[in-house]
Amino acid sequence: MAPQINFPFSDLIAGYVTSYDTETDIFGLRTSDGRKFPVKLSPMAYAKVIQNFDEGYPDATSTMRAWLTPGRFLFVYGVFYPDTDVFDAKQVVFAGKKEDDYVFEKQDWWIQQINALGKFYVKAQFGQEEIDYRNYRTDLSVSGERSSVKFRQETDTISRLVYGFATAFMMTGDEVFLEAAEKGTEYLRDHMRFVDRDEDIIYWYHGIDVQGEKELKIFASEFGDDYDAIPAYEQIYALAGPIQTYRVTGDPRILSDAEQTIKLFDKFFLDQSEYGGYFSHIDPLMLDPRSESLGRNRARKNWNSVGDHAPAYLINLWLATGEQKYAEMLEYTFDTIEKYFPDYDNSPFVQERFYEDWSHDTTWGWQQNRAVVGHNLKIAWNLMRMQSLKPKEKYVGLAQKIADLMPSVGSDQQRGGWSDTVERLLTNNSKFHQFVWHDRKAWWQQEQAILAYLILAGILEHDDYHRLGREAAAFYNAWFLDLEDGGVYFNVLANGISYLAGGNERAKGSHSMSGYHSFELCYLAAVYTNFLITKHPMDFYFKPLPNGFPDRILRVSPDILPPGSILIESVEIDGQAYSHFDAQGLTVQLPESKERVKVKVRLVPKA
Repeated sequence: MAPQINFPFSDLIAGYVTSYDTETDIFGLRTSDGRKFPVKLSPMAYAKVIQNFDEGYPDATSTMRAWLTPGRFLFVYGVFYPDTDVFDAKQVVFAGKKEDDYVFEKQDWWIQQINALGKFYVKAQFGQEEIDYRNYRTDLSVSGERSSVKFRQETDTISRLVYGFATAFMMTGDEVFLEAAEKGTEYLRDHMRFVDRDEDIIYWYHGIDVQGEKELKIFASEFGDDYDAIPAYEQIYALAGPIQTYRVTGDPRILSDAEQTIKLFDKFFLDQSEYGGYFSHIDPLMLDPRSESLGRNRARKNWNSVGDHAPAYLINLWLATGEQKYAEMLEYTFDTIEKYFPDYDNSPFVQERFYEDWSHDTTWGWQQNRAVVGHNLKIAWNLMRMQSLKPKEKYVGLAQKIADLMPSVGSDQQRGGWSDTVERLLTNNSKFHQFVWHDRKAWWQQEQAILAYLILAGILEHDDYHRLGREAAAFYNAWFLDLEDGGVYFNVLANGISYLAGGNERAKGSHSMSGYHSFELCYLAAVYTNFLITKHPMDFYFKPLPNGFPDRILRVSPDILPPGSILIESVEIDGQAYSHFDAQGLTVQLPESKERVKVKVRLVPKA
């Protein structure tokens, strides 16, 4: 028999107002899954609206009661007492100032947010000095302070930050971000890249140890899960920043690096047998996925080795080039995911780890038979992107199946937000998929939920998906933004309070966190919201090299969106109106020039 809770405790409730009684100061709150709570405003209760970076405090205490109208979404933090059914409210956070107003659906909300994030990371990594990646640190404290003189620079974390800077430039046009992206890309090429001329491939070092003027290159991974191996995901994410920079500049050297890294994948990670797919690791000497030295990673495949190509670099590479070979590689990875990852006879979660014949590996390391909630959502989000490139019923079918299953097993339907890692199977006679480590919520998993439900809502015009996307975005914006020091928190507690106990989860920079997910979220949440849902225009910025894009054709589609859903409305070159563009084809014919030009493109949703 479960013990009764006979003590007061504080908690969070997210939901929709059902009623408000002015005499008792009690309002009804209905959660996302339909549970109802009576909530009483305590005498010292206060309220605010969700607040973005660089905004003044949006106090709503004086209007709090007037805003308690049916249907309004809000968060309320307060106390449960064991001797009453009424929740005692201490703080209320509104999603907007009007009943159906969500502040993050403003046209410029995510643009302002990425601008603030970009400024935070420029200051944290380079201070007031010249942008020099010799001073880059993988590890940043919660306030953005860098680590000591002796330090390690990891390839993937630099690449992810470069992605963030390139994306921030695309959305704001601030040349500081472009400088940071280009210098970071150059640093990766000079210090982290190995060109194997015998095999005609490129692979990327795990990182370098910097000691004064000396540096020691680290070839094989020294991260615990991948120790002494070359993991596919590290090679994949090494391309994330450079390829996003390529979208802006057209630097042909970046394209060459990408082509030779893809040769690495095709020659050594791709399973050429009848089983297909990509191996998760190869050994650093023979580049063999079946080497005995790989231990538990020998002849294995996983979510990262198959599924991470698309979001990390491959979709952006296709957007920048329009090359059919990249579309075919995308199709191959998505067909592989759709064929092998579902396991719905046994679990509502996809399977993530496999032996080479695609039989399930349920004993590997920490994962065992466990699910990462965000990986399920990431599949749904990216399937819907692929659906707009090459429509297949199986793509949208699996995306919807995931989207329909996940809220009840992967989200917190009382407090809002999305869980981290859970058991794939029900255990100990529980009705709930039990948490593996904790009930904390990581920033990157919120991103996957927001993007999955926004793109599903926008393409399928589905009200429930829009509601779920709004709820996820509300939780993220209400609780993950560090409005004091800048940046976003790695984790928050289940109740939304930032988790600062220590280790990676206290940091703003680590092996696990850099400028990727938070910047990608700003970019694509703005794209999906403005173009597919609220129907607002957006501006994008590029600064191509004179010898950059082939035939001087700049491709400006921000993501893989439904054909015909957006158009170019106008183009400016160095501030002057420019007419040589294909509005429906989403391309700009760049002028002949020996100098770099700055291109501003306004895209609009098709009426």
